[in-house]
Amino acid sequence: MTQIDHLVLFRWKQGADLAAIARATEALAQLPSQISGITAYVGGPQASPEGLGQGFDFAFRMTFTDIAARDAYLPHPAHKAVIETFLAPIIETALVFDIQH
Repeated sequence: MTQIDHLVLFRWKQGADLAAIARATEALAQLPSQISGITAYVGGPQASPEGLGQGFDFAFRMTFTDIAARDAYLPHPAHKAVIETFLAPIIETALVFDIQH
């Protein structure tokens, strides 16, 4: 079975409210309890001393049991609600990269 690591990096909008960021990141962390097929989640603010973060402020990784679980997550109502309610108002840009292993 091929697992999928779903890597997402966010750049917050200039002046994004810290409380709104906290609500958004907490909502993301709750998705594994709402959507089957997610086996791991880790996320946090940029912490690298290398200076290569290209302005990205936050990243997370979700591990899915397989491609079908990732594909079910993308249109899932809980995922869409987090994007629309919490993330869309405060994200300037996002980068998504999935790794099969």
